[in-house]
Amino acid sequence: MPAHNARQVPKAANNGTPSFLSDKSAKVFLAGHKGMLGTAIHRRLAALGFTNIVGRTRAELDLTCEPAVHKFFDAEQPRYVILAAGKVGGLHASSAAPADFMTENLRITVNVLTAARRCGTVRKLLFLATSAVYPVDAPQPIPESALLTGPPAPGNEWYAIPKIVGIKMCQAYRAELDDGMDAIVATPNNLYGPRDPFPSESSHVIPALIRRFHDAKASGAPEVVVWGSGRQLREFTHADDAADAAVLLMERYSGAEHVNVGSGREVTVRELAETVREVVGYEGRVVWDTSRPDSVMRRLLDSSKMAALGWEPKVELRDGLKKLYEWYLSGRAASFQP
Repeated sequence: MPAHNARQVPKAANNGTPSFLSDKSAKVFLAGHKGMLGTAIHRRLAALGFTNIVGRTRAELDLTCEPAVHKFFDAEQPRYVILAAGKVGGLHASSAAPADFMTENLRITVNVLTAARRCGTVRKLLFLATSAVYPVDAPQPIPESALLTGPPAPGNEWYAIPKIVGIKMCQAYRAELDDGMDAIVATPNNLYGPRDPFPSESSHVIPALIRRFHDAKASGAPEVVVWGSGRQLREFTHADDAADAAVLLMERYSGAEHVNVGSGREVTVRELAETVREVVGYEGRVVWDTSRPDSVMRRLLDSSKMAALGWEPKVELRDGLKKLYEWYLSGRAASFQP
């Protein structure tokens, strides 16, 4: 996409070194460049004119393999790193495979952060964490200071703990001040967008709902069953908005505390399901299976720090859902090509 179509991002104050946005020929390693958030960040960087974005698929570089990661950093010597890689899935997925979620994400986190620090060329690194790091009983909206004031919600800890480790590693590197790597952390809430995985019940809530309503529409099923009461409140942020936030943080933020990234707009899961049903065009009934747990009833982030930096989400939920369903349909159509 041409650079002139990109959204404007405020410039950083001049502190004697090139700002991120004025260093567009520098090598940027985007870990997880094929994932939902990674692809959005890649699109954003390319639109802004970055010419040396480096990404590797898992087949090309296994981030859980420490020697391979160190070899990659020694060879590539990036100036900037954005870590958006990890094993992701909904609560059902992490609860079904807790050891896999814990160990894979922990290895990725430790390997990439350690190698980035050790190679000596990384000027700035952004680690993408998750709002799941916060305690189940955190105050609402959740401030950054709520971290480690209690345990994560049951079932979320397998994904959350490796992210907490990443936050603390970045803070530890900053505390030592011996390597010049500006390590910062963003904590986004529920993200959605193109490349959000749709494979099964292990999906996040939005792709799971889209798939269920689409399949019910296609088969003529009279009803769709959705887990829980639907009373839970959730905050959703489009991946494109989160990508804007990531670029803004790389440009303007340098601090030890992680920064919340949330849209500030809450809906109940029931309202979400009705919106998805309308977007898909399904006309059957929605049945709520209240024997299934609701999980955390509310998780709204206090994103005032992000707003103070000049970030404001642009994508309305209904518009984002329409675009995501269109992407889903095009992907399904392509998959059935001979």
